[in-house]
Amino acid sequence: MFNGKNILITGGTGSFGKKYTEILLKNYKPNKIIIYSRDELKQYEMAQQFNDPCMRFFIGDVRDVERLKNAMYGVNYVIHAAALKHVPIAEYNPMECIKTNIYGAQNVIDACLECGVEKVIALSTDKAANPINLYGATKLASDKLFVSANNIRGARRTEFSVVRYGNVVGSRGSVVPLFKKLIASGVKELPITELDMTRFWITLEQGVNFVLKNFARMKGGEIFIPKIPSMKMVDLAKSMAPNLGVKVIGIRPGEKMHEVMVPKDDSHLTLEFDDHFVIQPSIIFTQQNDFTCNALKEVGKPVKMGFEYSSETNAQWLDAKGLMEMIEA
Repeated sequence: MFNGKNILITGGTGSFGKKYTEILLKNYKPNKIIIYSRDELKQYEMAQQFNDPCMRFFIGDVRDVERLKNAMYGVNYVIHAAALKHVPIAEYNPMECIKTNIYGAQNVIDACLECGVEKVIALSTDKAANPINLYGATKLASDKLFVSANNIRGARRTEFSVVRYGNVVGSRGSVVPLFKKLIASGVKELPITELDMTRFWITLEQGVNFVLKNFARMKGGEIFIPKIPSMKMVDLAKSMAPNLGVKVIGIRPGEKMHEVMVPKDDSHLTLEFDDHFVIQPSIIFTQQNDFTCNALKEVGKPVKMGFEYSSETNAQWLDAKGLMEMIEA
């Protein structure tokens, strides 16, 4: 479905955008891949890595709706990956996080509607479910904006959906590269926030392929959540460096002990498919869809009332071998 199409990625110079571009170029023949971001150095470096004739690079900020509109004319599909994502930094700079993650999300929606984009997927995070930190709260607001955008499109063709998943192994700013750096420097202990802390884990490639598949699945209004494994942070450290000790440093500002991707309060809206969950919209659209059967004819079933998809009670867990395979991937 991407052959001959124009695809725009906001925040496209990040880890996700680079991997998404790599997989698009490897498996499809797009007409254009437009990288929209505000860092000229990262764009320059990415242009050296991906010099395919279909590549386009736009300097711009999602806070600038007019620039977004300029970039989106003729675009078929948009992936909204731009965000301020660092939890403690967001706690200390709340308004900047709000400007990018909430106002920027609405700007993307407005530009997509005005330019007649066909399909839009916004990337979310497990921190948007029952948020306790500002980053999670802004992403929850963003999720709500993208879901409700399907209700204001009128006769326009644009469809909006959301993909929510957990920590990405090896992504920029994540704990795996940090541990690798510390191990290489010869430290005797690895820092752990709390011994019982758990997280969901996914590889970049798995995340990209999940988004690609959901462009084919989506009807507009869904929040797609993959079934992925959990792991204790202390087990992650011991798997990467079995001969090193660990040092408990305490929970950072805004951190949770465990992450949730499907809250109990959304269980009445949640459908389970073979390899993923879908949270249906809580509002009734003017053009209502049956989400139990997606556009690929996959059929989902309602989960039990009170169901919660949490990294603490997850049925799927990573062991040391599985983690190392994910890191190598």
